[in-house]
Amino acid sequence: MSDPVTVVSDRLRPVFAEVSGRADADPVVRPSDRADAQANGALALAKQVGTNPRELAERIVTRLDETGVLADVCSGVEIAGPGFLNLTFHDHFLARELSSVASDPRLGVVPVASPRTAVVDYSAPNVAKEMHVGHLRSTVIGDALVRMLEFAGHRVIRENHIGDWGRPFGMLIEHLLDIGEDAAAEGLSQGDLDGFYKAANAKFAADEGFQERARERVVLLQAGDAVTHELWDRLVAMSTAYFNTVYRQLGVLLTDHDIVGESVYQPLMAGTIERLEASGLLTESDGAKVVFPPGFTNREGDPLPLIIQARTGGFNYATSDLTCVIDRVERLGADLLLYVVGAPQQQHLQMVFEVATMAGWLQPPAEAVHVSFGNVLGADRKMLRSRSGEAVKLVELLDEAVERAAAAVDEKNPDLPDAQRSEVARMIGIGAVKYADLSNDRIKDYVFDWDRMLSFDGNTAPYLQYAHARIRSIFRRAGADPIAAAAAPIMLDEPHERTLAKRLLAYPSVLDDTLSSYSPHKLCTYLFEVAQDFTAFYEHCPVLRADHETVRVSRLALCAVTAGTIAHGLGLLGIDAPEQM
Repeated sequence: MSDPVTVVSDRLRPVFAEVSGRADADPVVRPSDRADAQANGALALAKQVGTNPRELAERIVTRLDETGVLADVCSGVEIAGPGFLNLTFHDHFLARELSSVASDPRLGVVPVASPRTAVVDYSAPNVAKEMHVGHLRSTVIGDALVRMLEFAGHRVIRENHIGDWGRPFGMLIEHLLDIGEDAAAEGLSQGDLDGFYKAANAKFAADEGFQERARERVVLLQAGDAVTHELWDRLVAMSTAYFNTVYRQLGVLLTDHDIVGESVYQPLMAGTIERLEASGLLTESDGAKVVFPPGFTNREGDPLPLIIQARTGGFNYATSDLTCVIDRVERLGADLLLYVVGAPQQQHLQMVFEVATMAGWLQPPAEAVHVSFGNVLGADRKMLRSRSGEAVKLVELLDEAVERAAAAVDEKNPDLPDAQRSEVARMIGIGAVKYADLSNDRIKDYVFDWDRMLSFDGNTAPYLQYAHARIRSIFRRAGADPIAAAAAPIMLDEPHERTLAKRLLAYPSVLDDTLSSYSPHKLCTYLFEVAQDFTAFYEHCPVLRADHETVRVSRLALCAVTAGTIAHGLGLLGIDAPEQM
């Protein structure tokens, strides 16, 4: 672990424990504006052991002097206020740690000691329905978490729980037969999923004969009729092929291998009900089979049921979701289930998790987490819609992002070769859309603003991408290899060098914090701060025109670590870092 705050915390913990007599003593070390770091733990600890916090802090400092545990890390430890410890790091300690990071492809991030098996449920479009802007958040948040979990050392299983089952498929299959598979394939391959679905739905509403055929087709589908299943397979395949074009354009990791649709769990649901009945949790309410998890009530204060089987005998989302839990824990061996699903599903998922816990299927160390998120809003602060009032198609939004980025690139660097300009425009446009989403606290709504997200100023992907490209241009002008430059000795003689070094060394802790809360915006904020600190460093500390060669080489090393950190962090967010812009 390279983060100086973590290093100091680890060294202080046994001293705090020894002086206080409490094995669980936490020094509570945080970055500070008053010094490099501040340990605040003496205040709470003094209250626990019944002593004066400043006196306890004095005893801790005395013991630190006696043991010398911080001698090679801190140049100063001072008591402030009622018992805070202000800590100043040795410059040579920071330089040593940064040199270690510079030669480490993991940038100081140590793989977790106890890897988990995590299933991440995200994206989840519906067959024969267009992916729209509502799918954006689930897809990019889920993808970023997958990348970070994998980098941390966990075993990650991606599950794209597509909607590929249910009554609508009767009318969809019949419509497929009416227009012919070739015509349907041509339309769906061009992204006209909404048109296909709407035409089928309109026909169902207007034609009683079509209604009857659709209902009969549902029966055949559920009964396992071979011909019907073949048509259903074809419909699913045409839809997923188009989903894949969106995923490729968006630059996410999902593939056909990750698709685990609702249909997969249909044969298993009867077993789920049998297990609930055997556990004594299932009861009847208004003809339906339900479970009443404690703590959930309706507006009148009556217990709220989770409906497992409708009075008609049909299964529903709760049945499917409980079956998912069983499958993921028992078959896949998962001990972490992440559901990257919109906030409106919060109560439903909480009830599912509670019932799964009551049934014994979700027991420690296994846990399920709802990674909820807010909505994407338009300028009117209402749900983002197209001019026609419909949901914005995701593929059209991505196309527009690349077009707008191309115009920005033309203006900023008109001399780029055409092929390179096109690729850079793709990186900037897609990156801008993803970063605008990820940089906002996921639990909040955010306003979709083209001008802001494509700006080269502020906390945006183009700003970070340009910072990376600018650093890479330094090496081109110097005729230097960034990898070789990173191996050079680092000196921290100027305040801005020191500030940048401390920021870069915080990368492992930032990733820990980001993953512990499943909040990608924390990594975004950090990368923005790195870019800002680099800008200040570059303005105040000449690199190529440094006074001495040793200083020039040291600053090139700082540049190399900075570029590597920005590119790596953007990569964990699923965003490309151009070499030139």
